[in-house]
Amino acid sequence: MSRARQPPLVTGISPKEGAAWTKVTIRGENLGTGPADLIGLSICGHNCLLTAEWMSASKIVCRVGPAKDDKGEIIVTTKSGGFGTSTVSFKLLRPDRIGILDQSAVWVDEMNYYDLRTDRNKGISPLSLRPSNPLGIDVDKGKIPQKDVELTFPGMSGDFTSENFSATWYLIENHAGSSFEQLKIAASNLKKQATKKNEGSLAYVKGGLSTFFEAQDALSAIHHKLESDGTEKVGGSMTQRLENILNKASDTADTLFQEVLGRKDKADSTRNALNVLQRFKFLFNLPFNIERNIQKGDYDVVINDYEKAKSLFGNTEVPVFKKVYAEVETRIGALRSLLLEKLLQTPSTLHDQKRYIRYLSDLHASGDPAWQCIYAQHKWILQLMQNCRDEFTSGQRVGVGALDLAGDTRPSAPGRLGHTASLNRGGSLRTPRPSTWRYETPQQVQFVEKLSDVMIGQLPNFWKLWISYVNGSLFSETGEKSGHVEKSKKNARQRQNDFKKMIEELTNRLVKLIRGALLPATLPQGELKLYGGWEDKTDLTGAWLTQIIHTVRGCHDALSALEIPNDLLQVIQDLLLDLRVHCLMVTLLHTTDDVKRLAEKEDWVVDNEGITSLPSQFEQCMVQMLQSLKEPLEIKPGEINVLQLDQVQDQAAELSVSIMKVFINCLEHLSTKTDRDTSHNISVELSSPDRFSGVQEGFSPTSEQRLLIILSNCQYLERRTFLNLANHFEKHGLTGTEKITRVSVDAVRELDRKLFDSYIERRADPIAGSLEPGIYAGYFDWRDCQTPTGVRNYLKEALVNIITVHAEVFTVSKDLVPRVLSKIVESVADEMCRLMQCVSSFSKNGALQARLELGALRDAVAAYLNSDSNASFKLALDALPQLHSGADKKLLEELLNKFKSSMQLQLTCFQPSSIQPVKR
Repeated sequence: MSRARQPPLVTGISPKEGAAWTKVTIRGENLGTGPADLIGLSICGHNCLLTAEWMSASKIVCRVGPAKDDKGEIIVTTKSGGFGTSTVSFKLLRPDRIGILDQSAVWVDEMNYYDLRTDRNKGISPLSLRPSNPLGIDVDKGKIPQKDVELTFPGMSGDFTSENFSATWYLIENHAGSSFEQLKIAASNLKKQATKKNEGSLAYVKGGLSTFFEAQDALSAIHHKLESDGTEKVGGSMTQRLENILNKASDTADTLFQEVLGRKDKADSTRNALNVLQRFKFLFNLPFNIERNIQKGDYDVVINDYEKAKSLFGNTEVPVFKKVYAEVETRIGALRSLLLEKLLQTPSTLHDQKRYIRYLSDLHASGDPAWQCIYAQHKWILQLMQNCRDEFTSGQRVGVGALDLAGDTRPSAPGRLGHTASLNRGGSLRTPRPSTWRYETPQQVQFVEKLSDVMIGQLPNFWKLWISYVNGSLFSETGEKSGHVEKSKKNARQRQNDFKKMIEELTNRLVKLIRGALLPATLPQGELKLYGGWEDKTDLTGAWLTQIIHTVRGCHDALSALEIPNDLLQVIQDLLLDLRVHCLMVTLLHTTDDVKRLAEKEDWVVDNEGITSLPSQFEQCMVQMLQSLKEPLEIKPGEINVLQLDQVQDQAAELSVSIMKVFINCLEHLSTKTDRDTSHNISVELSSPDRFSGVQEGFSPTSEQRLLIILSNCQYLERRTFLNLANHFEKHGLTGTEKITRVSVDAVRELDRKLFDSYIERRADPIAGSLEPGIYAGYFDWRDCQTPTGVRNYLKEALVNIITVHAEVFTVSKDLVPRVLSKIVESVADEMCRLMQCVSSFSKNGALQARLELGALRDAVAAYLNSDSNASFKLALDALPQLHSGADKKLLEELLNKFKSSMQLQLTCFQPSSIQPVKR
């Protein structure tokens, strides 16, 4: 305990020397704040506290006891200042004692000495007055163990007053290190002592001879006087009469003074009783003082007074003292019970626990209070955790209030983690939520947070209590070694395994409760009843799981900071691994649902590249998903990379591929979705003045326009989006990127092929189908026809329809124009080839007309001819008769130029141009 004052310092004592029981006055500094503050006083090593009388902080009066040391310091000990020092010393004078074998001319009274420490009359045997050093040389105690000497000299003794005295034993015990020369001197001293004793008797007789003769003369004179006096024959002898007179005088005195002497004896006994009460008022007042200080909570004062009483009266044989001390023990026993009850109360602070344990240790309480406290705390923490689970599963917790024991009002997970982007994405991709949805923290999240608060709030003090128990600081704040400290360390060593099991039980309970709430499938069926009960709760999203991972990691870090062994926290690491994997899978699954709903957000508004917002929304959705997985996939110290687990890699890759396929399926679904009947005639569409000005927000495209827009999106996915996502996957550490990209590209290519074929079928077949009716309109016959005057209308109509397709495709994406028109031209060329090959014969004018129309068509769409188209035109021309006349060739050339001139404006769209499409 901290000391508020300086330690006592003795600077003077008066007198500076004297015999035992000499009254002395001690002066100095900081000698105490009062009589109760004085707890120790020793002079020359003897405890003089019982006779001490505190006068002031600089003066104490006491009597010197029979100390062992002849000279020593004066040490004062106080509760406020502790163990003191001294700058002066006191010399104890020892009177010469006459031994039983020494001659003396006076009577030696074998007086009884009164021992004030034990209040017992203890007679000192005359044998105890023997000389302390009969050999007369320096005593040199040996280091031979007492047991070894007793075994060597069985039945003997080293005490020279004993009947079984052994001189060898005495020499080994007291002069083992003395030299041979010193032993020779000791033998010489013994001889001198023997000679002195023999001479002493004669010298004593010589010295007291005159006294002896005087006594003899006095006795002879008395004898002669009595013989010469004859009165003894009449009234008896003189001595007899003297005896009778004295007896009468004694009886008369007793009669006269009996009442006075009785009152004197009663007064003396009362005075003695008051003196005893005054001298030992500390003991007699102690039961009341103990009760009063217990009520005030001054346990330190009670313990100090008890220690003082125990040292002074613990072994007393005085009945009154024993009775009072028994009452003191009764009160102390009640105090032990009270302190133990307070120690085991929960909740309590670590400071109070240490204080009560130290009090019980100072009071020598039975058992091991420290271990009892540790055991009670362990059971209490387990109960807190179970109560937390029962509170949530029973439906008593609603909303986010009271997140911890003290009413924590921390913000919800989105605000705490900063995953607002992920949650904004979730809000935009899901159905509209109430304005308060951000503050409706799920029950499982509240439960994990409160459970973590319980562990972080209670386990550190629990662990620190154990550490204090191990190193002994529970019993000594200064680190001093004592019996309690050593006993504590011994008990701690014996109970290390038991405490390890306690920590394991706490961490296992934490993990099982969290698993029951979030990962019930990982628990055995028998434990679901204890730790489950969350079936009616809503499933958590990836963002809330990320918050839970953050909370569990914080709990693990807090426990690791206490230097708890890693093997005891491994179960939390295993839980974190499962939670991270679960969060990854849940996020991927929820992203799949989000991607499915992307189709609802297609507005069909294309940019200048022919792309709608759908591919970018899909990429943004995937990027936000990866960003939301950043914390769960982050590798903290002691954790492993979940993406290095083969099973997790496979599942993550499969779910990622599934997301890609879901998006491609959305595109396919959009391509077949129709809001109204969109089967229009091309010529009707071409006649509409708003046909190509309606691709803007709010319009409903035709099915062919949907196909073109989705084809453009498919090309963008293959060219940009999938590559960007592959880079994001690699950046965030996801494996299997090549497989995901390959499968995604294959799927989008397959969709592109299907959509392209569908569009070509819808647009090419009507154009090719209109050729044959147009050729033979008006009963036209190749064998009987007039001289050609120009290209007929059926071909112009076919070209206008091709121009319509060109306009439709160019409005969406100019990049699709070559691909689509090449296929359209190929279909038209193939149909023209078939029609020409079906004609049995041509007249001269018929052949010229056919060459004119084939040449006009080929020259008009020359920019979109491919190998198949060229082959079809070649086969068609080969089926016609050759022109041999120069006039026919000239006429053919003129008619072709006339056609090109008349349709120059229409055919301009087929020419290569740098004009960019207008951004709608």
